[in-house]
Amino acid sequence: MYFENLKKSIYDLIVETSTNLPKDVRRAIAKATASENAGTRSAMSLATITQNIGMADKEVSPICQDTGLPTFKIKTPIAVNQLEIKAAIYESMELATKNGKLRPNSVDSLTGENSGNNLGAGTPVIKFEQWEKDYIDIRLILKGGGCENKNIQYSLPSELEGLGRAGRDLDGIRKCILHSVYQAQGQGCSAGFIGVGIGGDRSAGYDLAKEQLFRSVDDTNDIPELADLEDYIMENANKLGIGTMGFGGETTLLGCKIGVMNRIPASFFVSVAYNCWAFRRLAISVSPNTGEIKEWQYQEGDKINFKAEADEQDEAAAAEEVITLQAPITEEAIRQLKVGDVVQINGMMYTGRDAIHKYLSTNDAPIDLNGQIIYHCGPVMLKDKDGNWQVKAAGPTTSIREEPYQGDIMKRFGIRAVIGKGGMGAKTLKALEEHGGVYLNAIGGAAQYYADCIKSVEGVDLMQFGIPEAMWHLKVEGFKAVVTMDAHGNSLHKDIEMSSLEKLAQFKDRVYK
Repeated sequence: MYFENLKKSIYDLIVETSTNLPKDVRRAIAKATASENAGTRSAMSLATITQNIGMADKEVSPICQDTGLPTFKIKTPIAVNQLEIKAAIYESMELATKNGKLRPNSVDSLTGENSGNNLGAGTPVIKFEQWEKDYIDIRLILKGGGCENKNIQYSLPSELEGLGRAGRDLDGIRKCILHSVYQAQGQGCSAGFIGVGIGGDRSAGYDLAKEQLFRSVDDTNDIPELADLEDYIMENANKLGIGTMGFGGETTLLGCKIGVMNRIPASFFVSVAYNCWAFRRLAISVSPNTGEIKEWQYQEGDKINFKAEADEQDEAAAAEEVITLQAPITEEAIRQLKVGDVVQINGMMYTGRDAIHKYLSTNDAPIDLNGQIIYHCGPVMLKDKDGNWQVKAAGPTTSIREEPYQGDIMKRFGIRAVIGKGGMGAKTLKALEEHGGVYLNAIGGAAQYYADCIKSVEGVDLMQFGIPEAMWHLKVEGFKAVVTMDAHGNSLHKDIEMSSLEKLAQFKDRVYK
């Protein structure tokens, strides 16, 4: 009975973490929404984000389709069987994946084969520690790949773009943290949260940084110097103007937590763990005798319940500015678009991530892609009782990974639009201008919002790559995104990066005390 109770407790923790954003995170997002300038692209993004949170609550479905690499941090009383806890985690992970609460994300690094159940060597991450308290503490964070890829580690002293030399002191640490926010831009689904680890070796520094993400957004650091630095970073990182999704705006950072440990004299590392706005971490206290949940953690303060439906007045005003695109799209229609335009798409689109882009670089496409749209998305998919595929979550993935392939593939197959998040680079921008294409930035993490726009699954190809990497044929209606790279050589991402670098440089000589 103990094992079954324990398994249910862990399963409930997984489901809640994936679908129900913590109270402190909701408050931070609500504060950012209230401070954003009305009518901006960032304000529209935040409205979509809050609606998405409400939809995830209502449907008990993943907030973001990328449920990441689950990391469990567990403290147990002496004599508790940790092997039994690990076995319960494995079974709970498999069940949560089967029920569509997690996306199958565990991939063999050598073969690329997806295990299909989120289990494999090193997945999930489970870290145990003993303590003298009389209950089991189980903490879980679901950190997606887009924000994980924006983690960064500095070795001091170092020369930093825009900030100059960062020395082995508090001022050097300050520069590293500001630079970490700048380098993430919109690719980590800003506005985000950061955990910072000062000291240790390379691996311990990253562990310490991720450990800070388990702190409450509202807490105060016990070390006065670090409490002051956290406040400083929160105030000044938001002056960089990167904004939600990298569209520009008032809020770039929603939380900053800093920890410190000793180091050896030869090494001075500053490690930063970046987390997107979909900051999914929860914890439970579990009875070591019954396996049942005694208490849920991160429950301090009020819970803000966001609406699952858009405000009708805001929708009506926004609709006047939206350009409708019917897929397949002509080159003429594409060349009429410009950076900043908001579009809504009706018709077909086809998902394609890393495996698909690599495949298309040397193989024929399984379907005619002329005039079509590629969506950088790895959805959560489940079959219904009749054997038909249903979309459970379908937000965009970070696009920059496809930069080596994208332009060539668009030209080769006649693709007119690419949808993703975070933007792409110079090679793709040049191809868009030459070929007549656009990059459309969808709202990162808004997996329920976009799943609702998908009206049917018309087919799937290349399933050998696994569910997230297959090419799904999706019929959509009212799928909204922003033109951030157009066919005239303009890139909002490049503009925001340059303007935020100029603002970052203002902090170069401000010695922190």
